[in-house]
Amino acid sequence: MPLNKPATPPPRAAKHAKATVHHGIDLPDPYAWLRDEDWQEAIDDLSLIDAPIRAHLGAENAYTAAVLEGTRPLQAGLAKEMRGRIAEADSTVPEPDDGWAYYERFTAGAEHPLLCRVPVGANAGDTSEQVMLDCDAAAKGKPFWSIEEAIPSPDHGKLAYAFDPTGSERCQIRIRDLGDGNDLPDRIAGALGDLAWSADSLTLFYVRLDRQQRPTQLWRHRLGTPNTDDVMVFEEKDPAFEVGVGVTQSGRYVLCESHAHDASEVWIIDAEHPEKPPRCVAAREAGHQYGIDHYHDTDGDHLVIATNADGAADYRLCTVAVSNLEASINAGPWRELVAHRAGRRIVDIAAYARHLVRLEREDGQPRIVVRRWSDGAEHTIAFEEEAYDLYLEEGLAFDTDVTRFVYSSMTTPEETFDYHMETRTRTMRKIASVPSGHDPQRYVTRRLHARAADGELVPISLLHHTSTPIDGSAPLWMTAYGAYGDALDAEFDPIRLSLVDRGFVFAIAHVRGGEDKGQRWHDNGKHRHKRNTFTDFIACAEHLIEQNYTQRGQIVANAESAGGMLMGAIANMRPDLFLAIIADVPFVDVLNTMLDASLPMTPSEWPEWGNPITSKADFELIASYCPYQNVRAQAYPHMLVNASLADLRVCYWEPTKWVARLRELKTDDNLLLLDVNLTAGHAGSSGRFQRLDDLAFDYAFALTLAGKDLGSSEMERR
Repeated sequence: MPLNKPATPPPRAAKHAKATVHHGIDLPDPYAWLRDEDWQEAIDDLSLIDAPIRAHLGAENAYTAAVLEGTRPLQAGLAKEMRGRIAEADSTVPEPDDGWAYYERFTAGAEHPLLCRVPVGANAGDTSEQVMLDCDAAAKGKPFWSIEEAIPSPDHGKLAYAFDPTGSERCQIRIRDLGDGNDLPDRIAGALGDLAWSADSLTLFYVRLDRQQRPTQLWRHRLGTPNTDDVMVFEEKDPAFEVGVGVTQSGRYVLCESHAHDASEVWIIDAEHPEKPPRCVAAREAGHQYGIDHYHDTDGDHLVIATNADGAADYRLCTVAVSNLEASINAGPWRELVAHRAGRRIVDIAAYARHLVRLEREDGQPRIVVRRWSDGAEHTIAFEEEAYDLYLEEGLAFDTDVTRFVYSSMTTPEETFDYHMETRTRTMRKIASVPSGHDPQRYVTRRLHARAADGELVPISLLHHTSTPIDGSAPLWMTAYGAYGDALDAEFDPIRLSLVDRGFVFAIAHVRGGEDKGQRWHDNGKHRHKRNTFTDFIACAEHLIEQNYTQRGQIVANAESAGGMLMGAIANMRPDLFLAIIADVPFVDVLNTMLDASLPMTPSEWPEWGNPITSKADFELIASYCPYQNVRAQAYPHMLVNASLADLRVCYWEPTKWVARLRELKTDDNLLLLDVNLTAGHAGSSGRFQRLDDLAFDYAFALTLAGKDLGSSEMERR
């Protein structure tokens, strides 16, 4: 199925002379006009954007639609096929809390879930079910609507929920009376999607966004009172820090968490006395990151703290008595519970009444360790597959000996287990179904390692169909992220089978910048070591070529957000390796964005990339790899770039400017397409099936270019 070549040429953005000077260096930016001066007002309403910008975005979308017109039947077929792999009538496993069990349930055809509960002992969907909130009904007729948070009150009489009506992540908050099903008059706007209740169910804590759309203030709202009476509990003055709110597993303390990329500070509020001022657990220090939970010991309330203090780059666990909190801050170190071990990254903790559960990762592989409070005895929950994904679902209960985790691999659908921490037995609660059928024996998953230029071994998680020849002839879809310490786990995703069943090899490159191999892995892929992220990805591509999984020019590279920066960098550095690059909401105008402290994310991002405002060295470093700045006159692969108008993380003008510069300078006739979603934000479309349409769009582009735009039954005929 050929891609269309419209008679009209692709849109060309006008060039307006503009340059700024930093550290005595001229920085020209002829496409800066694509950023609307009043973008904060216009981001939720396309009609408010300047007419020339609006016209250019419309022209880009029209051109992309014309080029991909011939793939529309394939897109529709892929979306239908993907939908067949999702259980349309489905529910999560109910989470018990006192006399109720809470869960989400989807009905067939619904884009959004029902938020439900049943009495403990009943099953999801029983006649005793109470639908607390019908998200599909709330979203009906709206271009975008997404539920961001929903938490029942401790007395189970109310539901506080936050929803995003535009995709900009600026939420509105409502409180529903679960007795009569009606929302209370209390309404809050311009908030983050984080909520926490006081113990008496009469006070709600929330986070307000400031003028720059940054979460900077924690507020306390008393039900039934006007918003003008709300009390600001905490205000963050440093723009590098962002505020969040949560609650300990026990419900005993509300947590006010202020965090930057390289430091954090946690304040606790007594949930039983919400009007009391917060208490600081440990004052912020550069480089010190920590998180806490709470448990009750024989001598009172304690905090368990995951901290990287004292050289514990991959974190250790400590405890401190709440009654001794201030003294411990001033007097010396906390009591160590679990010592630091380099390369073993403690990722998450959950404190229960009698046990502490931690999720840790070593050499890219996760595991769960359970510790009994009474005697310190520990045991590990074991898994056998070569590469897999694992995460904790702490649930709502605290006084329990059961924890919950979810396991999957690239061939094994998600399995939800209740784990009995005393008997060390697990109970299967759910296996994610693939209604159209799935046989793990038809697929191969592997863990490989590529040697980087400096000798580091970079893990690669691999998936392919058993019928795919490993002789270099297969196309390969390759993804990565490589930023902020986020790890890409080898999880099951039924959607990617639409590629694999058509002969693609699917690879995840666990490049530096993530924490797949501990904090060192992150540190060696950030700031002054950022180039390692790009060269690791290239090394993985070359290794897969050497191992005959694919060949040069047959790789489709895909990543999003900060991973989109990676896509831009490799396009500039090694375009010969790739058939196509698909960049989703890509962070590609790094230098200009890091030079603009007024943007929502910029001050908090400086520890990750550097501060080019104050440092000439950082300016020159970012300029040396920034995708937008380094586009040059050379041949590039086919490229599809996706952006979103209401994106506050990677603003729409970044990918738009990048495409404009690529069009100006590239020397090839390969496709360069920009698609701007005018009704969504950073995460894309809000509905579960709408998201499939987005993926089908990308997949159709890649499959057509690779000559694999046939039915998935192609594999079965071999």
